[in-house]
Amino acid sequence: MTHDSKLADAGRQYAAAYDAQYTGRDLPGALRLYMKVVASYPGTQEAGYSCTQVQNIVNAVVPKQELVDAQMELALAHLEHEGSLDAGRIAPGGPAATRVMVLH
Repeated sequence: MTHDSKLADAGRQYAAAYDAQYTGRDLPGALRLYMKVVASYPGTQEAGYSCTQVQNIVNAVVPKQELVDAQMELALAHLEHEGSLDAGRIAPGGPAATRVMVLH
């Protein structure tokens, strides 16, 4: 498949997702299509647009507090996974005194 035909396919798939979102009001279908564009055509403008549209859908359907709670859980999970014992904590004396120990 040539570069131009890949870009054309990315554009068609993005257009289908956009149509599902705005014309069909099929948000679950639109999300799946946008995720397919991102997975199939990373680095393209359509992938970037798809990420933006996914964020728009998330912000429209998920209550703000749920998003904040999920982000906090995700951050904690990443910090624990990294093995950071003191990551994200401010040591006495302020940020300059903070030490982060990462075990690998």
